Formats: sequence, C-alpha cells, structure tokens
Amino acid sequence: MSKRVLVSSLIGVTVLGGVAAGGLATASAASKPTVENGSARYVAPSNGAPGALTYTADVSDDSGIRGLKVVAWPASSKLDPTAAELRHAEGATCRSTTAETSRCTYTLRVTEEEAAELAEGTWYVSALATAEDGDTAFVPRGASFDVTR
Repeated sequence: MSKRVLVSSLIGVTVLGGVAAGGLATASAASKPTVENGSARYVAPSNGAPGALTYTADVSDDSGIRGLKVVAWPASSKLDPTAAELRHAEGATCRSTTAETSRCTYTLRVTEEEAAELAEGTWYVSALATAEDGDTAFVPRGASFDVTR
C-alpha cells in the first residue's frame, strides 16, 4: 500500500470518527424544560361559594416532567420572585399528555375573607418547572390576571 493511500485512509477514519462522536454528543445533549401556553384565571368568591385562582401550562422536557412550582403575586408589590424562592412554593398537579409533555394545573381556593385582603389590580404568576433529569426552567411572568372587587 502506498504512503499516500495510507495517509488519506487514516485522515478519512479520523474525520468519520469525529463526525460520529459529534453526532452522539448532539443526540445525547439534554434540553432544558419549556413552559408554554401558560394562562391564569381568577374567579372571585360570591354568594358564599369560594373563588379560585387557576394557572395552567404545558411543560415539556426530553426526560419527562417532575413538577411545576407556582406563585402568584401582585404587580403593585414589586416582589419579582426568583427561581431559588420558587423551589419552596406550592406545586401544581401535572398529568402526562405524552412521554415528554405534561399539562400542569395549579388551583388555589380563595375565601371571601381572603379575597377582601387581596391587592386589587394586575397580578403575575411565576413558575419553576423541574424535569425528571433535574434540569429546571424559570418563568418569571408566566401569565397575568386581574383582581377586582
């Protein structure tokens, strides 16, 4: 075998090996969770029946979804929660719609006494999604709603 054929064969094997290794690295790269289609709705209590705040979102990750933490806060408070603060928030109920996606719903019942103490105006919902592989995605303002009396 001539030296030219041997060198070009070794280069070809090296290039093909690099492409294959790069392809494997790309295929196994984990993605971060996504939170989409978030919506919030507030219904004030009336006639003795409790009201509710409901936040719903579609959460996806290639490893599946472990959970979604949610907190609602009035815009007038200037709170702006962080991802670290949401780790200790209440969790939504998540139901798998596919192997990678869950529909998560958070519902907070509100009594007439509690509603009377709520700040009127715009409120925001912040959310922290956690995937089965431990990756997280923080959504500082996943939805908004208005509280009126």
